[in-house]
Amino acid sequence: MPAALILLSLIPVIAGASRMTELAGGAAVTPQNARFFASPVPVVVHIVSVTIYSLLGAFQFVPALRGRRGWHRIAGGILIPAGLFAALSGLWMSAFYPLPDGDTDVPVRLLFGSAMLVSISLGVVALKNRDFVRHGAWMTRGYAIGVAAGTQALVILTWLLLFGTPDELTRALLMTAAWVINLAVAEYVIHRRAQRSARAPGPAGRSIRTAAGVAR
Repeated sequence: MPAALILLSLIPVIAGASRMTELAGGAAVTPQNARFFASPVPVVVHIVSVTIYSLLGAFQFVPALRGRRGWHRIAGGILIPAGLFAALSGLWMSAFYPLPDGDTDVPVRLLFGSAMLVSISLGVVALKNRDFVRHGAWMTRGYAIGVAAGTQALVILTWLLLFGTPDELTRALLMTAAWVINLAVAEYVIHRRAQRSARAPGPAGRSIRTAAGVAR
């Protein structure tokens, strides 16, 4: 899974690096990129935070690293603010950037950006309450939303190859489908994690089973 997540994350990471190069190199201003040149701070914050969040977050799914409290705590201390910055900057761009004519995916971006923000926030609350089962579940959901750009690229590319260029409504529906796919995978991962915890022997296993029951 970590290798697959890194590969999936490389799609938006490379696109973000290209956008940063465009901004730094003084590329020609077009109707598609004018908003980024007019207000570069939000998109730069978004690219940097998403890059950190997607790549570092993939390693949180490595069992050997998850078992190391020091690693998990240090990585989480970086991932939580990176995820919040990614969600907030994405919401700001969706709400305030002047988008090209015919763009119909703003409501969807606002919906899932808000869902990512809420998921990470609930994960933080659960951590403060030492409810590690809920913490892991909410952070997994937030990560699934945050890395959906890679899934969106694959879904839209598949549509292009099969049916040609999608119209604006179809593109918005395809983007929504990618977020739904990621969240479905996240719920599967959460369910499997709960099953493994429930089978853990001894007092630790009983403790996790109790916490998992409360979370459900």
